[in-house]
Amino acid sequence: MNVDVGRALSEVATPGVPRDALDRLDDRVADAHDRIAAGMDDDAFGYAALNLPETVDTERIRTAVEPFADADTVLTVGIGGSALGAAALCDALGDDTDTHFLDNVDPAAVTDLLNDIDLSETVLDVVSRSGTTAETLANFLVVREAMADEGVDWTARTFVTTGPDGNLRDLADAHDLPALDVPKGVPGRFSALSTVGLPVAALAGVDIESVVAGAREERETLSGSLFDCPAYAYGATAYALDVRGAGVNAVMPYAEGLETFAEWFAQLWAESLGKDGLGQTPVRALGATDQHSQLQLYRAGPRDKLVSLVTVGDRPSVPIPAADLEDLDYLDGESLGSLLDAEFRATEASLAESGCPSVRVELDALDAASVGGLLFGMEAACVLAGELYGVETFTQPAVEWGKEAARGLLRGDESLPETPSLRVE
Repeated sequence: MNVDVGRALSEVATPGVPRDALDRLDDRVADAHDRIAAGMDDDAFGYAALNLPETVDTERIRTAVEPFADADTVLTVGIGGSALGAAALCDALGDDTDTHFLDNVDPAAVTDLLNDIDLSETVLDVVSRSGTTAETLANFLVVREAMADEGVDWTARTFVTTGPDGNLRDLADAHDLPALDVPKGVPGRFSALSTVGLPVAALAGVDIESVVAGAREERETLSGSLFDCPAYAYGATAYALDVRGAGVNAVMPYAEGLETFAEWFAQLWAESLGKDGLGQTPVRALGATDQHSQLQLYRAGPRDKLVSLVTVGDRPSVPIPAADLEDLDYLDGESLGSLLDAEFRATEASLAESGCPSVRVELDALDAASVGGLLFGMEAACVLAGELYGVETFTQPAVEWGKEAARGLLRGDESLPETPSLRVE
């Protein structure tokens, strides 16, 4: 992963970061890196995520999913970090298996999915760190019943990933289900490169060893200077732009396989940094699609945005056939890849011309090593940004409040705080 922050400088963009301000910020990055390195050395809560490229056991993961290697369909039941990392890996790299992710409890969507897949050929992957997540367990119970109704032995087609305690662990023990342990000290949104994200990717044909190798290579770039570390350059620049007014971070990959990566990033950035009135709001976009739906706002709207452009170097070659159509001669001899690259470069230049800051994140290819490096790099960028903000990066108290309130409502407790109502019919 390479990062270019030149178009986020104040000589190009408003808001922008002065070059001397980056130099001053680099001293804080060095101090932050010392704290991060100490946390990694101690395998402390949260910081342990940055050790996963060294500690994850891919051989054990492959052994655990080997009984399901011939599955036509894999259905993961999880929510948030229990699903998004696996989905990002599968959508970017997987091609051997039909993968689905039940990460919402919308009854219409759940019903449609269960009607669309052959449950007798489906492997069920249930992921919950606590083993008590209401949405995950509710969806699991619905899927389990649907399997039983079709005469499918769900116990022969289910494996779980969970913590040492909780309902899901008890269920796995009671039915002798294959069970993987969630990594200790790693919050769910940082767990893509672990037993949470890699098993389904392995079943989908992803080279998980290369994913981890790419993450390990990115880990080796962590250093005490943002000028030597792509991950820190991204995290520090995003932070510096936010405190100067760019409170929105629009992540816009120019590769459709990375669209789910943008969803994964949104959770990582929002849940980790949204504390104490601080943090950027992540927005998901897709190049070139959203040049036609969002770029107008980025160029001509409020000056409160950073656009993070993710581009891929090596692409498949799909030539554009000659059409002999008026005013389309510029497509002669081109390919879809060259057109997409031209769209990327034009968007980048368009943002710079309008003074909107952007950062370019470059991948060599959409391959396992590059995607592994991208996921790790953004995790490290987020941890650094959290250090610079001075927030508790690895907790999510506001999310826990909502979970408790939902459980209370289901138990009959209607004592939510009073709020005004202005209903229009």
